[in-house]
Amino acid sequence: MKIARSEADVVRDPNSVVTVGTFDGIHLGHRQIIMETVRRARARTGRSVIVTFEPHPKEVVASTRGPVRLLTTMEERLALLGGFDIDLVYIIEFTRAFSQLAPRAFYETHVSGTVGLAEVVVGYDHMFGRGRAAGNEELADMGTELRFVVRTVPALTVDGDRVSSTVIRHALAAGDVERAARLLGYAYRLDGRVVEGNRRGLTLGYPTANIRPESEKKLVPARGVYLVSVRMKDQDLFGMMNIGMRPTVTDGSDQTIEVYVLNFQGDLYGDRLSIRFLRKLRDEQKFASAAELKEQLDRDRERSLAVIRELTNTTV
Repeated sequence: MKIARSEADVVRDPNSVVTVGTFDGIHLGHRQIIMETVRRARARTGRSVIVTFEPHPKEVVASTRGPVRLLTTMEERLALLGGFDIDLVYIIEFTRAFSQLAPRAFYETHVSGTVGLAEVVVGYDHMFGRGRAAGNEELADMGTELRFVVRTVPALTVDGDRVSSTVIRHALAAGDVERAARLLGYAYRLDGRVVEGNRRGLTLGYPTANIRPESEKKLVPARGVYLVSVRMKDQDLFGMMNIGMRPTVTDGSDQTIEVYVLNFQGDLYGDRLSIRFLRKLRDEQKFASAAELKEQLDRDRERSLAVIRELTNTTV
């Protein structure tokens, strides 16, 4: 898979099958579009191309809903795309000036003109151009004029949920990491570095690693306690992650992200951990004492072990 970040890096090929989008999350709906793009390219012995954007368009164009929180960084997106046998990923820098391009100018200049275009594969809700003014109907008309075929992939539903990045963000914001995983097709991931903490967990018998996310743009799931998998030091272990204000042991002024790694002893300071969210165990709670908190952590651990046995069919 070749990655191009400028027009100069793109060799125009008129036999290209192209899909266009941000593809945040590379969820199951995105995967249908990407696989159809690859299938059509192979059918015509052409080139499969993804045209995407960085930063996320909503980071540049003001939204009444506030700043967007990413499901995947560009690095994560590219790693996921590497599994689809795509020939070329063309990343366009999304600027305010770029956002003002008229719909036809975008396709004529950046897709047909730069990449080359025989077919375009898009989702049912594809919108493009200044103010997202154009959709699939306008794209079909343009295809007739410019002589490219438009193929539309219908909406995908899973367990009654329409698969979309927005729906997944809402699920994570509510702490429903299992629902998010069903729509993504994989467990949601958060990477970070272990930083110095206050070591209060050690006094409770649950030493935790405090995590600073690698990207401040990544969506952090709702506050609570989660069963997670932890990729660290070239091994995969399970852990209990707490996201919250730690109201029992602090004044609750700062949110922390900390993980207790099951069956691990050692120093993790400075290490990079990759966390995958498997199940929410409970909401964050304030306890009357450290002893009560310790009792709850013991219960959390027992529940975690039971879920691990359920997930792996092994004795933990």
